[in-house]
Amino acid sequence: MALTDPQSITISGTTTPLPRTFSEGSESAYTSSDGLIKMSVNHNLVKQGRVRHLLRIDHSKLTADPFKSSENVRVNTAMYLVFDVPPAGYTNTEVLAVYTGFKTLFTATSDAVVTKVLGGES
Repeated sequence: MALTDPQSITISGTTTPLPRTFSEGSESAYTSSDGLIKMSVNHNLVKQGRVRHLLRIDHSKLTADPFKSSENVRVNTAMYLVFDVPPAGYTNTEVLAVYTGFKTLFTATSDAVVTKVLGGES
């Protein structure tokens, strides 16, 4: 079962549609028309029956080459969220509750924890 098509993402106030560009088994990809934004979703069975659910965003842009200022280079960044779930012992509702707490932690006070982590704090 796949997510709705298209997905969309809003970055810096701009919403970009991400139509499905790949779907096979338990994996799907959604890509912007310019190819600069891609969302990937997959589910893998790993050691000891655990399931890893992955949601990933890859973002690219063109920027000035720091070594040749007259040329542009493509650079990228990625963010992903992995749910590593044991084969038994947690319901989806319980995992969602842990995620909700996690999301609240990293979005609290204008994303303060994420800002500190990006600044190198641990």
